[in-house]
Amino acid sequence: SVSAAFWEHLRRLGLQDFPCGLGSWNKSRFNARRSPRGGRPGPGADPARQEETVLLGEESPEVLMELLRDQHSPWALPPDCSPQDQHLREMAVLAPELVHSSNVFQVFKSLRIIDKGVEEVDEGLLQLHQLEELILSANHISRITSANLPRTLKVLELCCNAVADLQDLCAHPPPELQHLGLGYNRLCGPSQDKYLTAAFWPNLVSLDLSFNNFTDLLGLVTQLSSLQKLRILVLQGNPLALISTYRGFLVDSLPKLSILDDIHIGPDERHQFHGLARQPELIRSEARVVVSIGKIKGVPDPSACPQLEVGSKAPVITYSYCVTYEF
Repeated sequence: SVSAAFWEHLRRLGLQDFPCGLGSWNKSRFNARRSPRGGRPGPGADPARQEETVLLGEESPEVLMELLRDQHSPWALPPDCSPQDQHLREMAVLAPELVHSSNVFQVFKSLRIIDKGVEEVDEGLLQLHQLEELILSANHISRITSANLPRTLKVLELCCNAVADLQDLCAHPPPELQHLGLGYNRLCGPSQDKYLTAAFWPNLVSLDLSFNNFTDLLGLVTQLSSLQKLRILVLQGNPLALISTYRGFLVDSLPKLSILDDIHIGPDERHQFHGLARQPELIRSEARVVVSIGKIKGVPDPSACPQLEVGSKAPVITYSYCVTYEF
């Protein structure tokens, strides 16, 4: 589940282990803030002695931070770790009480769990009350229950999973979502087109549907036209992208679109395709593919066989080949 991967990620960060967290390496620095009853330092506390204890028996915050930031340090994070991970570890040095126990849930605004074998988006995510960005790319997720997603989400990235149905995701979707990434999944049209409307995603600005199995261009555009805030759309890799009028029809049908398939839509292109949206008859539900065979290796060449004399009774060997292409 996502929660299990989340806790495993925190364990790897070592937020309670040296040089982070509360420990013998910095204990007096935080004890000095509290009285024996847990409040502020009592009137009998000796600041000079406390400072001396920190300097002689413990590590200073500056030294601990250097251990985290120096790329040659054994406690440095790998280069592929996110800025959020680095921020959490630095916070665990300067204010470890903020990342202790359940307090850590209030810190996360972005969560990236990539290629961790996650199959389930469970309700444990609801503890992340401040979460705005959730990246779950390259996992094994086939269905997403929207009730388990924080309502604060603005970015949801599910690229390279096994999502084939959007019904559960659209039952109660995050109302403020601005980017939805569903590229490289198993979505098929037209059964899923009905879930790509403003009724479910009123604030959607960016939508990635690349490399799925959408085939009905006219039907999909009819649904997408309700997304008034949509500015970025990616549809490349779908069968409908093979239609000759594909780009022109989309550019003219969605006048507020700024970027299509990672290519900016300029005024010249809008002028060139003006009026194409009113000619749906130009959209053909077929495409022609020409396959040319350059060279085949590993089979005998019939032209190189010795020619038999006329009337010869020697056995004749013939060859036939079947070449199959999968699209």
